[in-house]
Amino acid sequence: MFAQFMADLIRALRRARATIIAVAITYLFSLTTGIFMVHSGNEFALSFRDRLVSEAQSGSVLTQADPISMAVADFSGNLRGAVSDALGGLGVIFPFPFVAYRGWVGGIVSVDSSHASRLLYPVSAAYYLSVLILQLIGYTLAAGAGVNAGLSFWRTRPEYSEKKWLGMSTEALFDLGRIFVIVIPILLLASLWEFLSPWR
Repeated sequence: MFAQFMADLIRALRRARATIIAVAITYLFSLTTGIFMVHSGNEFALSFRDRLVSEAQSGSVLTQADPISMAVADFSGNLRGAVSDALGGLGVIFPFPFVAYRGWVGGIVSVDSSHASRLLYPVSAAYYLSVLILQLIGYTLAAGAGVNAGLSFWRTRPEYSEKKWLGMSTEALFDLGRIFVIVIPILLLASLWEFLSPWR
């Protein structure tokens, strides 16, 4: 059963690779834009970063009693975001503004509260990048799989030419489900690492 699931998953990833890559490129562009803006001293990006972090301090995640509760709350929020991206992907273009914003936010928090780069020191850089990469892998897979399913409404590919549901290929929707199965543990790992890491 596990071997069959892995074979189906690999096939789903191969079919959705173009849309996954498109989402990944959007993340890469917006992320590097955010990093460049804060490292070049852009006042808008720096003030937005400070306001965002300040609001997070009193938000539902950081006000939890212990790191495990924080990780669970963070995972819950990230999972809701991934579900939203996957469902929005059924409309093809809808996830991309959120993808661009999330990537940009990931870039602007590459500096700390004193606006010093978190990339200057190996431990802080490794912590920042590892959390960011895990989160963005999860989000990228969710959005890319959703967009792939949404595109099946507009174009017929040989592997998606059979049964339809609401105009979309049922096989493409199954591919979305298969890919989302691995999104869940990736986002859970990202949250656990973010709040339980010895590098924190």
